[in-house]
Amino acid sequence: QVQLVESGGGLVQAGTSLSLSCTFSGRTFSSYAMGWFRQAPGKDRDIVALINWSGGKTYYVDSVKGRFTISRDNAKNTVYLQMNSLKPEDTAVYYCAADLIPPSVPLKPRLQDYDYWGQGTQVTVSS
Repeated sequence: QVQLVESGGGLVQAGTSLSLSCTFSGRTFSSYAMGWFRQAPGKDRDIVALINWSGGKTYYVDSVKGRFTISRDNAKNTVYLQMNSLKPEDTAVYYCAADLIPPSVPLKPRLQDYDYWGQGTQVTVSS
């Protein structure tokens, strides 16, 4: 069974940076597209960024483009989210998730396609 464990959350000031990590275990990591999602209090869970199996293709929601970078290291079974120029509206619980799809299939920006989820890590950005 796939297990995902996020780390790196915390309390930071607006304008600063934070890096999240998600460690994958239980299956072959490179067979999975990976994604970062977030859920703010009282709101639905939303996509933040996605990355395909090789790291060669990525997707970002408009609100984080130019500030966040998703990457992966298949040798370390880890996906990362580098978050720069953080804003108070980035405050949320951040989750990583995995989607088992063939390499030829494009990234799918839909929550329901992601089969496995971590427990989440809190990111709080103060103004």
